[in-house]
Amino acid sequence: MASSEVDQKFLGRLAKAVEPNNALLASMLFKILGLSINVAGQLVRARKQRRLDTTRVTQSLELYFHIIWLSREGLVMLEQYVLPMVGDYVELKVLAYKLRASFYHIFVLFHNNPPVSTMGIVTTPQAATTAMMPDLTPPRPDKGKGVDRGEQMFGLPEMMRSSVQPTHPVEQGIPVGPAPPPGFEAQVQAQVQMPPPEPAAAFLLPSVDYLPTAHQYFREACALADGLLWGSHSLRLSVKTEYAAFLYECVHDREGSRQLAKSTIAEVYEASEGMDDDMFNDACELVTVLGKMMKRGLGGGGGSRSGGRPSPSATVGTGTVSQGGESSATVVPPVPPLGMENPI
Repeated sequence: MASSEVDQKFLGRLAKAVEPNNALLASMLFKILGLSINVAGQLVRARKQRRLDTTRVTQSLELYFHIIWLSREGLVMLEQYVLPMVGDYVELKVLAYKLRASFYHIFVLFHNNPPVSTMGIVTTPQAATTAMMPDLTPPRPDKGKGVDRGEQMFGLPEMMRSSVQPTHPVEQGIPVGPAPPPGFEAQVQAQVQMPPPEPAAAFLLPSVDYLPTAHQYFREACALADGLLWGSHSLRLSVKTEYAAFLYECVHDREGSRQLAKSTIAEVYEASEGMDDDMFNDACELVTVLGKMMKRGLGGGGGSRSGGRPSPSATVGTGTVSQGGESSATVVPPVPPLGMENPI
């Protein structure tokens, strides 16, 4: 999702630029910008909650449902109103393709079937209903007249109540017939076995495997960014950063994620195009994130000699990035600000 400050900057800037000529496209971009700002904080909250204990059953599902719903609505606006109208643009086209991959990235993280990440919802609809709905059954006083069997009837309208209890197997939905012969009990039980319950968020989005589609969209976004943008462009770095995170967290290709981060940093230092101060600062922040991702999963042996920020000499060799086309200087990436440590 467009949860990084870089993507949000480009969304607002490009929406303002196309507003005089295409008001509909600009309004959709502004809506996607507001949606992305809303879902960015929720993604951080969900990630922090799952970090506490990834083995427990998710108790509060409103956050996850809201993330999936926002992502679904954003994808609809993007595919219907933005992608068909970005053919004549450069940065906007790359950003639109990147956003489409980002929405599917969220689907893979939170709603993929089969699950590929610990971020997903691990409850059934019955557990979700129990977690979201409070217990509405009031305590019934004991009048000393025996066992009160009216709890199951509480909450139903008078016309729906029945004095006949479903005691017969046919009324309970249990198949009747002669007992199976010895040795065939397992086959009979397999025939009458109920289908597995659907995921809790199936009412918002079909529960399918979104991983191949997301992977294909990331490839398309990266190919487009490589063909249209130079190596140190912050939007191109944003595409590669999220793709590296997707490879690590969803595809579980850790070596591929590290190699992508390493090659992207090398392309930054090889680029000779000029850039303004804002893009220069964004590039430094994204290079810092890529440097951490390049050493992700390696433990203590994969760290640089400095022990902190990834230095260019310890990763891909000494390189230079020109700012405004004036002078070349070795880039020492600063510590990322709050919110940039999350690649999505």
